[in-house]
Formats: sequence, structure tokens, C-alpha cells
Amino acid sequence: MIVTRLTRRFDIRHPILCAPMGMITGGRLAAAVSTAGGLGILGGGYAGTVGNEPDLKLEYRAAGNVPIGIGFITWAAEKVPEMVDWAISCKPACLFLSFGDPVTFARKAHDANIPVICQAQTMRHVEEALDAGAMAIVAQGAAAGGHGGRRATLTFVPEVKDHLEKHAPEVLLLAAGGIGDGRGLAASLMLGADGVLVGTRFWASTEALTLPEMIARAIEANGDQTVRTTAVDHLRGVPWPEQFSFCVMRNRITDEWADREAESRKQFGLLKQQYAEARQRGDLEILPTVAGQVIGLINNCLPAAEIVASMMDQAEATLKSGAALVH
Repeated sequence: MIVTRLTRRFDIRHPILCAPMGMITGGRLAAAVSTAGGLGILGGGYAGTVGNEPDLKLEYRAAGNVPIGIGFITWAAEKVPEMVDWAISCKPACLFLSFGDPVTFARKAHDANIPVICQAQTMRHVEEALDAGAMAIVAQGAAAGGHGGRRATLTFVPEVKDHLEKHAPEVLLLAAGGIGDGRGLAASLMLGADGVLVGTRFWASTEALTLPEMIARAIEANGDQTVRTTAVDHLRGVPWPEQFSFCVMRNRITDEWADREAESRKQFGLLKQQYAEARQRGDLEILPTVAGQVIGLINNCLPAAEIVASMMDQAEATLKSGAALVH
């Protein structure tokens, strides 16, 4: 057993949270991670503001009576605040907010006695999370799949830890970005984190809403076959704030456009129709396969419970072997 402030505060067995991946972390995956001893967080994504999103309320019901959290892309949820109100009314294990100022939604959660977890990509985001009264802050490094910033996990996590120890020692810290096995969990704990937020490894689980073809593509790839760029969002017409780029697997579109961000910005929505058509036929040379650099460590698609158990076994072994180096 690995006991941390995170496991005690959330009354869970393992310091592992499943990231609220939009269109990926549905009710089954969130519930499976919670049942396995971690904490699953349902992906609220764009809160229904873009097409083809799963029905969030149906996904929440799919989790049954298992305690799970609910997470949102904050800037998108601001367009439909009633969805956050609905989430809070469900009394989730936590409200997870990322990619925007969390204060307004965090206050509502606090009023309902729901813990707030805020994800940060910069030190400024850390300060915003503290101003919002976050119980926990996720320091997300650039190796993460999906949207994120430019900071490296290895340096960002301990910097945030030092800041919290000085200014808010009661606030929990989670590491994210490139963590897909027990070695990543053990390393994160040694960097000062109380636990980890795992995305891509659960993205490649049997309960995820991920297309099987995407998982198969990732299993055959290595971390070199990912790219971080803003061009994909520009071309598909999704108005992400410019401070966040998108980590996806390389395909024909990224090979053509990844290094042409300024040009793609001027042609916002140029390929929106092509993306819609690609989604219908599952064309992965156009449709982005959203995954992080940790695909180089993923060799199979497993049930979430097996992923959690394997991570814990490897983390415990890694920590013990590391301790043996000290004489």
C-alpha cells in the first residue's frame, strides 16, 4: 500500500486519478477506476458546445452508484454554466476545472461542499487555482496528451511543490503529463506529488470511449510519433485560447500543418467540414488521434482495473528498489 495525503483526503486506496478526458472518459471508465481503488473523473469536455460529444448525463448515469468526479474545459463551460450547475447538483467526488479561470465555478462547488481540483500549466495558473480555493492542483507537463502547455513535468511538479509548501501547504499536488506506469507514479511521488492524474494510459483501456483503431495505432507507435501544435484546432475551427497547444499523434494533417501555426490561424475552420466527414468514416489521417508521449510505453489495451493494479505493483517495487540504493 502507498498512503499519501491524496488517498487519505479522498478516502481512496491508490493515489491514481483518471483524467476527465473529453469524449473518452465516460461513465464506465470513471467507475472502473474508482472501483479499482483510484478516483475516476467523468470527462465533461466542452459541455456540449461542440458536436459529437457523448451525452454527459447518460454517461454519469452509466457510472451507477460508484463515486466519481466530473471535469470540464472551463472556457467552454462558461458558455453553458447550467451544465456545471447540473454537475454540482449530482454531488460528485470532486469538480475538476482546467483551461480557464476557475473562480466562478469553484465558488459554486465550495458552497455545495464539493472539493475542487484545478489543473495548471503555468505558475500563473497555480496562483489562479489558489485564489479559487482549490483543494488540489494538477501540475500538467507538456508530455501530456490533448491540450496543455510548454512546461516539462520533471521541473514543473517540484516547482509547484515548493510554491505550495511556502504559500499553501494544505493544498494537494498531483502530477500529470507522461505518466503511464508505476515508474511514473513513483517518480511523481519523489518529486513531491501526492498522487498522479493519468490520461493516455486509461485512454487505451477497454472501458474508454476511444475508437479501437486509434488504440491500435498508438500501440504500434512510439513517443516520437506525437506532435504538439495549435494548428489542428485552427483548422478544425475550435476556438482554443492560444496559450494551449494540442498533443496528437502524427498524421497527414499534422505533417502538412504542424509547423504552420501562424498560417493556420489565418485560415481558421479551413478543414472543419473535412474533419466532420473524417469522423464519420474514421479516417485517422485527418481525424486527430489524441494521445500523449506515453504511447511509447503502451503495448496493450487492458481493463482499467488491471492498469491500476499494474501501476501500483510497479510503483511499490520501484520505490523499494530505490530505497535500497541508500546506504
